[in-house]
Amino acid sequence: MTALHTLQEYVDALRGAGLLVESTVSGALARKTIDCFSYDNRALRGTALFLCKGAHFKEEYLRDALAHGAAAYVADHAYDVDAPRLIVGDIRRALVVLGRLYYNNVTDKLVTVGVTGTKGKSTTAYYMRYILNDWLSGQGKPDCALISSIDTYDGVVSEESHITTPEVLELYRHFQNAYDSGITHLVMEASSQAFKVGRVRGMTFDVGAFLNIGEDHISPIEHPDFEDYFASKLKIFDQCRVGCVNTDAEHMARAVEYAKGRCELITFGSHESDTVYCEKVEKKADGLYFAVRSPKYSGEFSITMPGLFNVSNALAAIAMSTALDIPEESVRRGLRVARASGRMQVYESRDKNVTVIVDYAHNRMSFDALYRSTRAEYPGKSMISIFGCPGSHALQRRKDLGELSGQNCDFVYITEEDSGEEPFAQIAADIEKHVAAPHLVLEDRDECIRRAICEGGKPRVILLTGKGEEEYMKRGNAFVPYPSDVEMTLRHLKTYDEAHK
Repeated sequence: MTALHTLQEYVDALRGAGLLVESTVSGALARKTIDCFSYDNRALRGTALFLCKGAHFKEEYLRDALAHGAAAYVADHAYDVDAPRLIVGDIRRALVVLGRLYYNNVTDKLVTVGVTGTKGKSTTAYYMRYILNDWLSGQGKPDCALISSIDTYDGVVSEESHITTPEVLELYRHFQNAYDSGITHLVMEASSQAFKVGRVRGMTFDVGAFLNIGEDHISPIEHPDFEDYFASKLKIFDQCRVGCVNTDAEHMARAVEYAKGRCELITFGSHESDTVYCEKVEKKADGLYFAVRSPKYSGEFSITMPGLFNVSNALAAIAMSTALDIPEESVRRGLRVARASGRMQVYESRDKNVTVIVDYAHNRMSFDALYRSTRAEYPGKSMISIFGCPGSHALQRRKDLGELSGQNCDFVYITEEDSGEEPFAQIAADIEKHVAAPHLVLEDRDECIRRAICEGGKPRVILLTGKGEEEYMKRGNAFVPYPSDVEMTLRHLKTYDEAHK
């Protein structure tokens, strides 16, 4: 970070944005330079400005922050503490205004790619990551930064993610780390919640993609209905220079109309009128091949990540590469070598009797695509599904995933998957009443995987969804260590192989 600002500059920024309701900051304090701006009292250092936010915020957190040296606080109402304060009319908007000042508008200093949609965000982000890295490495530049629901890399931090789009200050910190590391490009997933609550407010994506939309994330703590969900995602076109839209997905005619006049528009899909037009798809032993016709790229491209639905994600990456003017050979090479941890990872027993597909699929659209693709690619094999649903949100999934698994699978295991503060038994009961197929409710995820792999004689394909390579399980308010689905799969396949020599 190159420049720090005085407390008076923060006051002026809030006033200029029309957010300041009251200020008790003046004199020598106003002239002090702010070393730290945070809503985490554990992160405070030097002369700090502390922000009070969150549904669970308590006055004791503020008292603790003041005890740790906070010089003043920002809140939407005054607290019963003896400390200088800045009272604002909208705490979330204030967070953006103050955060952008603290980080000196760092989000404007990188070329930024944003991806939204109900399914396919992570895979598309990874396609873009590999394409960009191929191009950047040829210029001797660092790899691009990535913020995804799988993991995060910013040149300093490389870690597993717990959330699709981080909160404002965490997001800015990743941008700052990338900028300080000499990184020029950043690819990120942008969730509907990020748009709704303003985590990405004030940012402008150089290129954004809207992949698809289905009914998901409908709950009292997310979106009250589909219209709110859709309207939130459409905001990507208010914040990008070039917008890419998948014309093969439902409801996307509305997205195209919304994007017109707000940004430059690129469409992709299987319609001849699309900017990036996919003419045919062919499955070969070494991957999926598809022909593309567009103003910038033409000819055959290929991907090695399995799943016919991934062709659409690859087209999105080609469309965004068009906007960024990336050379065709980098696009070809990047798509060919791209991998996404926990996405359509296929493991087989030595006798080929047992196939396990580990995937992050977690909603109706992704389950439907996964089931259809598996039926097409593994004809004649019995299909077994192992899944659960998270606690307290995306409640519609319990009905959707229960129905789809019952319609498509020969056997279903309903198991733990980030139950959080909601009892597993309640989540499982909500799913089970919609499963019209033989099934078992068993909280122990590891035991479900063992049974699916090691018990039964029929050739089978096991769909292990929701967790991928995550090495934690959310229980209560904590993320506790837990073996990844990949780790458990490999362990039980080894046991199966030893028993079937």
